[in-house]
Amino acid sequence: MALFGRKKYSLVSIKKKEIPVGLWVKCPDCSSPTYKKDLASNHFVCPKCDYHHAITADQRVNQLLDDDSFVEMDHEMCAADPLEFKGPKTYQEKLKADRKKTGLIDAVLTGHGSMNGKKIVIAITDSRFIMGSMGSVVGEKITRAIEYATREKIPVVIISGSGGGARMYEGVFSLMQMAKTCAALARHGEQGLLHISLLTNPTMAGIMASFAGVGDVIMAEPKALIGFTGPRVIEQTIRQTLPDGFQRSEFLLAHGLIDMIVARHDLKERIGRIIDFTHS
Repeated sequence: MALFGRKKYSLVSIKKKEIPVGLWVKCPDCSSPTYKKDLASNHFVCPKCDYHHAITADQRVNQLLDDDSFVEMDHEMCAADPLEFKGPKTYQEKLKADRKKTGLIDAVLTGHGSMNGKKIVIAITDSRFIMGSMGSVVGEKITRAIEYATREKIPVVIISGSGGGARMYEGVFSLMQMAKTCAALARHGEQGLLHISLLTNPTMAGIMASFAGVGDVIMAEPKALIGFTGPRVIEQTIRQTLPDGFQRSEFLLAHGLIDMIVARHDLKERIGRIIDFTHS
């Protein structure tokens, strides 16, 4: 039957227009959708709740260093398979898959460049590569970068975004990287040189228990998860309810583990000012 001379349409029969995939990003914290280009222009910080999305090592370089100043170090260094690790995927299969996914050879990008005209060494772990975990390559690359900074008498900035800690696929070879990186930083510090450690979401386990936790200045992005063992494991072990915000940046600042919380928009200015104070 016609209504006012017009054909009736069923709402069910009207198809919704398809929205192209990948144009919007849902915030893990507040669930608000943000247009991907708008999120990128805002340094991948949610405009609704200030949640700091994970970003890649390359994006960190572009945000923090002066244009065209970055020179990568030890690009071709590859992991061995000392344990010939077996599982649903072998270690070599896992490495190959993550290299293809990320474009990285391993979980850290190291190099030197300038920040506001001051030369620095920078190392950035990338959580997309086996959760940013530390094996022999990550430890060796970070150690070599620190030793270069010591020879050149320049600051080191290490940005940690690693939820995986020491890499189980390499056993004790990965654990020894904790001591090796810290020893290199100790020698760096003996020369009166600066180490700034930036903790991002997440920074956990062997990473936090080694180079990430021994900065002269330790700063963190807002709401970053930081600790050794995750809160759920701790609750199950001690059979107690943990305080609200436990192991988040704000909780750790209030309890003295870190020195400051810095929003991503302000990182380059804040790090640059600290370098100016100490290496003028």
